[in-house]
Amino acid sequence: MVEKIVILDFGSQFTQLIGRRVRELNVYCEIHPFNKVPALDESVKGIILSGSPFSVRDANAPQIDLSHIKGKKPLLAVCYGAQYIAHHFGGAVNTSSTREYGRAKMKITAPDSPIFAGIPAVSQVWMSHGDSISALPQNAEIIGSTQDVENAAYHIRGEETYALQFHPEAFHSEFGAEILKNFVIGICSCKGDWTASSFIETTIADLRAKIGSDRVILGLSGGVDSTVAAVLLHRAIGDNLHCIFVDNGLLRKDEFTSVMASYKDMGLNVTGVDASEAFLNALSGVTDPELKRKAIGKTFIDVFNAEAVKVENASWLAQGTIYPDVIESVSVNGPSAKIKSHHNVGGLPEKMHLKIVEPLRSLFKDEVRRVGKALGIKNELISRHPFPGPSLGIRILGEVTTDKLDILREADAIFINSLREYPCDLPAAADSLGHADNLYDSIWQAGTMLLPVKSVGVMGDERTYEYTIALRAVISTDGMTADWVHLPYDFLAKVSNDIINKVKGVNRVVYDISSKPPATIEWE
Repeated sequence: MVEKIVILDFGSQFTQLIGRRVRELNVYCEIHPFNKVPALDESVKGIILSGSPFSVRDANAPQIDLSHIKGKKPLLAVCYGAQYIAHHFGGAVNTSSTREYGRAKMKITAPDSPIFAGIPAVSQVWMSHGDSISALPQNAEIIGSTQDVENAAYHIRGEETYALQFHPEAFHSEFGAEILKNFVIGICSCKGDWTASSFIETTIADLRAKIGSDRVILGLSGGVDSTVAAVLLHRAIGDNLHCIFVDNGLLRKDEFTSVMASYKDMGLNVTGVDASEAFLNALSGVTDPELKRKAIGKTFIDVFNAEAVKVENASWLAQGTIYPDVIESVSVNGPSAKIKSHHNVGGLPEKMHLKIVEPLRSLFKDEVRRVGKALGIKNELISRHPFPGPSLGIRILGEVTTDKLDILREADAIFINSLREYPCDLPAAADSLGHADNLYDSIWQAGTMLLPVKSVGVMGDERTYEYTIALRAVISTDGMTADWVHLPYDFLAKVSNDIINKVKGVNRVVYDISSKPPATIEWE
C-alpha cells in the first residue's frame, strides 16, 4: 500500500506547485477537486487544502464537508483553506484593510510548533489574499504573524490541524519547502520512500496482476511519455504488448523514420502506419484551434482503430497519459479550470470497446523522465522535449496545408538542430538528466510556429511578401507553468539568418517572450 497525501483543490493557480513540493519529498500525492473527495483510507497520511480565487464570504464560494477530515487526519490548510476553517468553525474572515500580495516577513510566535521545526524566528513568506482572518476558530492558537496580518498561521489545539495564510509552495516563501516537509514527513509521518525505482517495481507488479496474459495495444508517438509507458508494459507483459506508430503527416522532419528505428532497437513490437493523406484531408479548410484538435483526434481514432482490430484478442488500450493531462482535463472552479481538450484523456477506449491502462497517469513530466532513466532508456529519447499530440497541426496557425508543413518542418529542423549544436554549461531541464552540454538539453520545450500573416521583405533587389516564423523556447518543471528562455542574441541572430536564407517562403523571424500564464506554451 503506497502512502499518500491528498491535496484538495479549490481552484488555486498554485495547487500544482503544492503537489510538486510534496513529490520532491519522495512522497506520493494526489490532487482532487474539492467536490470530489476520494476515499480517505489508511494509505492517506494527511490532507492539504489549497488556496482559491474566491473569498469564503462569496455566495458561490467552494464548500466542503470537513467533518470526516478535520481532527481525524493531519490537515494543512493553505490561504483559502485557512480562511475556510476560520469562517466555518467559530472564527471570522473580513475584507482586509491592508491587502497583502507578494513578499511579507513572518514572525513565528510559537517556536515549539512542529510545523515550524528548524525554521528561523523571522523569514520571508509569499502572501496572496484580499481577506484576512479577524478571529480564530474554536480552540485555535496563533503560531505566526506578519506586520499586517496577526493571524498569519494558527494551530487547532488537540488536533493535527495547521493553517497558513501564506503560500509555502511558492518559490518566494523562503522556508516553504521546509514547512511542507515538517507537515508531510514530521506530522504525517510519511517515510519519503516513493522513488523512481519503487514506482517501477510497484507498477510492473500491478500491470502483471491487472493484465495477466491479455494483449495490450499502445499508440506510440515518439515522445517521452508513450516511450516510457511502452517500456514499462514490455517489462510487465513482454510480446503481449502491440505498439502502433501513426504517421499523421504532421510530424517533424524525418521523425517517423528515425523514431521507428529507435523503437526497433529497443526490442518493442511496433507497426508503423502512414496515414498522412487522411489527416490532411480532415484538416482541409479548418482554422479554429479546438476544431483542428478534434479533427486530428477523430482521425487518429479512426486510423488507429483500423490498425488495432488486426491485433486478435486484444483486451486493453494503453495510453501515455500523465498527471498534467489529467489535471487540465478535469474542470475545477477557478484558474485551474479546463484549458483545452487533451488527446490522451478519453475517446479511444469507448470506440474500441477496450479497457484502458495508463501506467504514467500519476506522474509529472520530470518524474516520467526519472523513471525512463531508471529503466535504462537512451538519454536521447528521455531528454526529448515535449511535443503536442496534434503535432505541427497546432503550430501552424490557421489552415494546415502541405506547403505550410514543408516550410515549418525546415524551419523547425534548423532551430532544433541549432539548439543541440550550441554549447552551454547549465542545469538540464529535467533534474534527472544532470548537466546540459547544449542549449537543447537546458530547455524544457522549444519549437517553431508558422503565423497566418505575410509581411513585406527585401531579398537582393527584389521585394518579397512571405510568411513569419515565431520561435518559442521555455523552461519549466512540469509544463503547468513556464518562463521564456533568454536565448543568446548571437544564437537568435544565426537561427534567424539561417531560416530566412534556407527556407523558401519565410522572410521574417520573431522570438516569443511570453510566459505561461498568461500565454500557453503552444500557440493553439
